[in-house]
Order: sequence, then structure tokens, then C-alpha cells
Amino acid sequence: MKTISHYLLLCVIAIVCVFPFWWTLVTALSTEGNIFAYPPTFWPKEPSLANFIEVFNTIPIWSFFRNSVFIALCTVFWKLVLCSAAAYPLARMQFKGRKLVFGLILATLVLPSEVNFLVNFITVTKLSLVDTYAGVILPNVVNAVAILLLKQAFEEVPQDLIDAARVDGASEWIIFSKIMLPLIAPWLATVGILTAVEAWNEYIWPSIVMSKPDEFPLSVGVLYLRGTFGSSTRVIAAGTVLTILPTLAAFLFTQRFFMRGMDGAVK
Repeated sequence: MKTISHYLLLCVIAIVCVFPFWWTLVTALSTEGNIFAYPPTFWPKEPSLANFIEVFNTIPIWSFFRNSVFIALCTVFWKLVLCSAAAYPLARMQFKGRKLVFGLILATLVLPSEVNFLVNFITVTKLSLVDTYAGVILPNVVNAVAILLLKQAFEEVPQDLIDAARVDGASEWIIFSKIMLPLIAPWLATVGILTAVEAWNEYIWPSIVMSKPDEFPLSVGVLYLRGTFGSSTRVIAAGTVLTILPTLAAFLFTQRFFMRGMDGAVK
């Protein structure tokens, strides 16, 4: 009975999580009926791909897609580089003020990301990075969560391994790049997956920084489906599904790395 109750609870949670996406998919595939009817329809009426075709005819979705891929890849690369470089000394080096620095980094977790928008926008403006990909990417390449996860990963590596490398004459850079980073690869994959999903779904910050439509990421470009004088909810739903599918597919193919990173990298 305990096992059955656990599975029932998991099924309820799964239904709650999946329902918004399923309702959006049903709306995108439907061509008839009131989409706001109550009780809602759980299966498309007269299913068709016409709404998806309309998305491709209305907006340059492939251009938006390329922009999103570029922004996501650059964000992932620089976050892994910078956050790992910040996490390693916090985990393995002894220096004055280390706990204070780490405490200040953790303190940023209590602030919502929207609080930083004004400061980031002023900084990006002063650096003349408005309407550039760098202006979208730079404010997101370092955060406390990534540093915390990678710090924990570095701390799980046995100290004896590091001491042996130092006895053999390895420099701190060699230890970091050739020993530590390969050992925490699952954790790096976890941070990379989370960062890719976050960068792909980012909407508010790119819409603030960028004004050139040809440089919009997909999350912002889909708004062009909402016309000035009217819009089709079904077409907007189809565009939303096309935005979600890449991240969903990427997670399905990389979930084993994600789970290994969450369980721990070093045995």
C-alpha cells in the first residue's frame, strides 16, 4: 500500500506538470471548437498541422531559432568557464576572506533576478552593448547556484588525489584543468543543461536589451504571432509548442548526465 500510494502521488504530480503543455498542444492541433470551453477539451478536434504551418508563414522562425541556439551555447560555455573558475578556489584554496566571499555570493540567492535588471541595463548601456548578443549573454554567465553546485563537486574530489598531483609537480592550473574538471564532468553537464534551458526560455531580459527583430531569440520572436489588430490563440499555441520542443528533446537526450550530476560526480 505504501508503494501504491507513492506511485499515485507521483502520477498526480505528473498530471499537474504535464497538463499545461498538453493543453497547449491540443490547442495548437485543433482547428474547431471553443478552446476556452469548460470543462476543457483534452483531445484536439479536427487535428491538423495548419496552425504550425501558419507560424512558419508568419514569422522567420528559423532565424529566431538560430539566434536562440547561439545565445544558449555562448551562455553555457562562459558560465561553465567562469563559474568553475570561481568555485575551485572557494572549494580547494585557503585564503583570507574565503567564507565572506562565499557568503556574499550565496546572499544573492535571496534577491529575485528582476532586481538586477536596472543595474544590468545601465551597465550594458555604458558599455555600448545594447542591441547586441553580448548584452544578452553577459549578465547571465555567472550566478550563485552554478557556483554552489560546482563548489560541492570540487569538494567531493579526494584530497589525496590533489596532493599526489602536487607531489608530481603539477601546477594549480594543471590540477584544475586536467584533473578536477574531468572528474566533475557530470556536474558540469548538469549546470550546462540547466543553463541552456534557462537561456533558451529567457524572455524579459532579451526583450529589454534588444530592439532589432532580426536578432530576437525565439522566446521573444514568437510574440510577433500576436498581431496589432487581432491574433489567433491556436497559432500562438503552435508557436509556443515549437519553442518548447527543442529544450524538451535536449533534456530527454541528456537526462542521464543530469541525473548523474545530481547524484554526485565522484564515487
